[in-house]
Amino acid sequence: MSRDEQRKGMGWFKAGLALAIAGTLLSACKHSGAVKPEATSDGRPVISIMAPLHFPHPPLPELVQEIEGLTQTKLDVNWVPDGIYTDKMNTALTTNSLKKATYVKYTDYLLMKNSIRSGAFWDIGPYLSAYPNLSRLNKEILSQTAVDGKIYGLYTERPSSRQGLIIRQDWLDNLKLKAPTTLDELYAVLKAFTFSDPDGDGKDNTIGLTDRNDLVFGAFKTIASYFGAPNNWGIADGKVVPEFETQAYMDAMDYMRKLYVEKEINSDFAVTSKDVQRDKLIRGIAGVYIGSMQDAQRLSDEAQMMNPNAKFTLVNQIKGPTGFHVWSIPNYSALYLFSKKAIRTEAELKQVLQFFDRTMDKDVANLMKYGLEGRHYTMSGGKVLLSEETSKVRANEVNALYALMIADLSNPNVLQVSESESLSKMADSLSLDNETYIIKDPMVGLESKTYDERGVELYKIVSDATYNYMLGKLDKKAYQQEIERWRKNGGDQMIAEYNEAYAASQRK
Repeated sequence: MSRDEQRKGMGWFKAGLALAIAGTLLSACKHSGAVKPEATSDGRPVISIMAPLHFPHPPLPELVQEIEGLTQTKLDVNWVPDGIYTDKMNTALTTNSLKKATYVKYTDYLLMKNSIRSGAFWDIGPYLSAYPNLSRLNKEILSQTAVDGKIYGLYTERPSSRQGLIIRQDWLDNLKLKAPTTLDELYAVLKAFTFSDPDGDGKDNTIGLTDRNDLVFGAFKTIASYFGAPNNWGIADGKVVPEFETQAYMDAMDYMRKLYVEKEINSDFAVTSKDVQRDKLIRGIAGVYIGSMQDAQRLSDEAQMMNPNAKFTLVNQIKGPTGFHVWSIPNYSALYLFSKKAIRTEAELKQVLQFFDRTMDKDVANLMKYGLEGRHYTMSGGKVLLSEETSKVRANEVNALYALMIADLSNPNVLQVSESESLSKMADSLSLDNETYIIKDPMVGLESKTYDERGVELYKIVSDATYNYMLGKLDKKAYQQEIERWRKNGGDQMIAEYNEAYAASQRK
């Protein structure tokens, strides 16, 4: 994801969402054929979009104007900082103030099925064949996104797993350490970064790991997968098992608890935002960041603005008790959904779909991906050259537009890169390497009525228990009592429903 992120197999850990009630609030939304589509004075359709901002600045206004000219539209993009995006989107849902197109992260999408089933969003499946680019979208990915067999979103395409470690290479060099390859070596590096003065200033002012209040895209889920934990759900003897009932999950909690007790992680990680987490790495307070490796180039650029000597490297393979494993998402990290409240007519929906179809054409897609030739990149032999000298300019002026791109990885109109900044190129290579070792969520595409109706409520029990165990507020017995409470309050029913759905899928 980035998002960072970005987004995520089915995540148990997105607390605070009130999306379950959104369907009730939005069920009254109806569309009327008598409403005239919104347009500018010169007849261009207005396309309003809510999208996350993963970078310090929105895109260069001139780039947006160029896209408007090429697509013959007027864009009204509400750029929301990624750290507060889910909350803002949830507020828009509950107040009936969605834009025409809304970016919905994968983990949030899974908790929105009641809103979708209530009729809050357009079923776009019947329309896709009318557009040259949208008609070629990957059918398998579309089926992964389906709700009751219907297609509601245009997907943003992402690698299965971009998870790994971003590490201060200069700190490793100062302490004569090698990049870690095992969980024990990672612990040793985090300890050294905390207690052995890695920055050489003679002060006790560093920690090993910076983390945030996100059990999925923060450090925890990646560390759990290194221990061999399943991805949300596992299968044992043909039966469905929740990840948080496995020994590997417990081992990961013990690992994080040890880091917390020994102060090798920021003590407030359970309430730390992504921006604060990033800032600790950028300012040289912490030496390791576990998350999307695609964030590395931007983190490096910002760190070097404060300390030109800061150098970073990436590690994707950390071996655990059973070798190297890493959790994965389906091949989409988010979807654009189309609100029936904001889009009142079929004609207006077609205008919005036409815009997204047009963004996949060569001229618009490469403008969104790379910016302006000569300013943000150069060409050589028909391929794009991305230099380190222009990386900061791209981050400030272009990269935010990536959130608007759909299905870009398989879009043949997107130009190939011949040369890029070293960390970006390394992140791409290691993400590709992850593909061989990914742990998939076996419940992707399967249904549980209890999860759809009570997933948010039940998730909070597990999330709180996980954090409280890592913070030393619960012992193992108390943690198990919380899991039993999850089971009694609907978890057992959820497991039974998934068992039934999984068995049926195996018979096909």
